[in-house]
Amino acid sequence: MLGVLAEQQGTLMKPAQTRPEHMRDAELLAIVIMNGSGHRMAIELAERLLRRFGGLRGLLQAGRAVTMHEHGIGRARADILRALPELGRRYFAEALEVGETIRSPADTENFLLSRMRHLDHELFCCLYLDNRHRVLRFNEMFRGTIDGTSVYPREVVKEALGVNAAAVILAHNHPSGVAEPSQADERITRRLKSALELVDIRLLDHLIVGSGNTTSLAARGLV
Repeated sequence: MLGVLAEQQGTLMKPAQTRPEHMRDAELLAIVIMNGSGHRMAIELAERLLRRFGGLRGLLQAGRAVTMHEHGIGRARADILRALPELGRRYFAEALEVGETIRSPADTENFLLSRMRHLDHELFCCLYLDNRHRVLRFNEMFRGTIDGTSVYPREVVKEALGVNAAAVILAHNHPSGVAEPSQADERITRRLKSALELVDIRLLDHLIVGSGNTTSLAARGLV
């Protein structure tokens, strides 16, 4: 489809370059915002926008009111840019629906980033899995400062038993955007692991979600 669109819009890209994984950010963005203009003009506009907002993340987080007043954007293109992050969020949210199997850490990371990276408050969530790592339920459990007084192991265990979970993945975000676990994060991980082990449920990981990445406590040997 990208190849057809490129041909219709008179692009100068080679066939191999029309595969998304071979395109630069500006080339992908140009296809989205082309809207009848020439490819060369769309590329120039895309490159200018990426410089202006410091990359794709800055551009897509800027908001419609800001982007529509940029030269060459206008209302229609601003609406398209506003829709892109939500489309991405829904895509990754669908990837871990009930019954879906988690096949790789990237599945979990992308799902959690889509759900939690833009929050301005801390949210503690649990992903409950069966013994084949199929999703049973994703629950938003606690809001506010995540420490030993705001996260209740008995509630996590109760939900796990209620869906007959064999394993749990914990996750919470850092509104600062820095996905670095604190001592409080490590303490609550140990408490929850101990509580789950009492009912023979495995804690697979605790992921800290930042603005663009996650940190796995399991990968650091803290689970």
